[in-house]
Amino acid sequence: MTTTGDDRTTAMTGPWWWERWRGAALDAGLAALSAAECGAEGVAFARDAGLPVPVGVGFGLLAGAALLIRRRWPIAVVLISIAITPAQMGVLLTVVGLYTLAASELPRRIIGALAGMSMAGTLIVALVKANQDMAEGSPSIGSEFIPFFAVTAAIGVTAPPVLLGLYVGARRRLVEGMRERADSLERELQLLAERAEERAEWARNEERTRIAREMHDVVAHRVSLMVVHAAALQAVARKDPEKAVKNAALVGDMGRQALTELREMLGVLRTGDGTKAKAEKPAEPPLAAVAFAAAAAASRAVDEDGPCLAELEELVGQSRATGMAVDLSVEGEARDCSAEVEQTAYRVVQEALTNVHKHAAGAKTHVRLAYRSAEIAMQVENEPPPEADASSDARLPSGGNGLVGMRERVMGLGGVFVSGPTDGGGFRVSAVLPAAA
Repeated sequence: MTTTGDDRTTAMTGPWWWERWRGAALDAGLAALSAAECGAEGVAFARDAGLPVPVGVGFGLLAGAALLIRRRWPIAVVLISIAITPAQMGVLLTVVGLYTLAASELPRRIIGALAGMSMAGTLIVALVKANQDMAEGSPSIGSEFIPFFAVTAAIGVTAPPVLLGLYVGARRRLVEGMRERADSLERELQLLAERAEERAEWARNEERTRIAREMHDVVAHRVSLMVVHAAALQAVARKDPEKAVKNAALVGDMGRQALTELREMLGVLRTGDGTKAKAEKPAEPPLAAVAFAAAAAASRAVDEDGPCLAELEELVGQSRATGMAVDLSVEGEARDCSAEVEQTAYRVVQEALTNVHKHAAGAKTHVRLAYRSAEIAMQVENEPPPEADASSDARLPSGGNGLVGMRERVMGLGGVFVSGPTDGGGFRVSAVLPAAA
C-alpha cells in the first residue's frame, strides 16, 4: 500500500528512490535473478553472434541488472527488454518490466504502445526461432503450428504481466483515493470540531450575557425602590411616624420579593430543572448545563408566573408609592400576546422606571402603552427632575447596563429600540415589538 502527498514524503525511509528498504531488497533480488538468467543466455548469444563469451555474458549481466531501476524508470526497463529480445534473452526482465510499467501512473497510450512493441518483438523472435528449428530438422512441432506457437508465446509473455499490472495499479489508485478522501474527511471533521468549539464558546458567552441581563432586570428595579423608600423613611421617620411605618412595610415587601426572585433564579442555575435527583440522571456536559440554565433563567417568558403586561399597573403603583408622579395610558384594545413579548415589554418599562429613580428622582414620568394591529409600542418619558433635595437623595449606583440590556431584549425579538434625551431636558425610552414574535 502506498502513500501520497506529504505522507509519502515522510514515509520515504529507503535509499534513493525506494520508499522502503523492503522494496530495495526485492528489486535487488529480482535484478540478481534477471542478471543471472541473461548472463547464462549470453553464452549462446555470444556463440551465435561470433563474440567472445565474456562479452556476451557481460552484456547479459548488464541488461538483466536493469531491474534495479524499474520503479524509477519503467519505460527504460521495457525498452531494454525489447532491445535484447532478438538475442533471445531476458524473459524475467520482460515480464517484470511490463508489470511495473502497467502498474505505474503513466498514460494508458504509452503502456499500450510499449506492450504492443514487446509483443511484436516476442512474436517475431518466436517465429524466427521456430523456423530455424524446422530448418535444422528439429521434430518439435509441425510447420502448420508455428504461427500458433509464436502467437501463444507472445501473448503468454506479454498479456499476463500487463493485465496484472493494470489491476494492481488501479487498486493502488483506488486505495490512495480512498485514503485521500479519508484524510479530507478527517480535516473537515477537525474543522467542524473547531467551529463547534467556537460556536460553543459563543453560546457560553451569549448565555452568560442573558443571565446577567435577566438578573439585572429582576433585582435592580426592586432594590432601587427599596433604596428610594429607605431614603424617604429616613427623611420622615421623626416628622410622620405613620408614613415611616408604611414605607418600612413597603421596603420589607419589596425585599422579600427581590429575594424570592433571586432565589428562584439561583436555584435554576444551581440545579437545572430542580425536580430530578442526581441519582436519576448523570451529570450533563458543561455546555448543555449552561444552555439549559440560561434558557430557564433568561427565558422566563415561557413560565406562567413570568411578568406580563397585566401587571403593568402594579409596577407603576410601586413607583407611585415612592412619591414619584407617574401616569399610565393605554391605547388600543388590550389583547394577549406571546409570553416572551409581554415579558420583554414589561422589563423595558420596569428598567426605564428604575433609571428614572436613579437619575431623575422626583421627575414626573409618563408611561404609554399602545396595542397596534401587528405590534406593541411602549414609551417611558420623564420630565426634567426638580432641584435635588439632599435629605431625600438616595444616591443609587448605576452599572450602565440598563439601556444595553433593554436594547438586546428588544432587538432579539426583531423590534426597534430608541432612547435619548428630550428637547425639554428629560429622557425618553421607546420600543416597538412585533406582537407575534
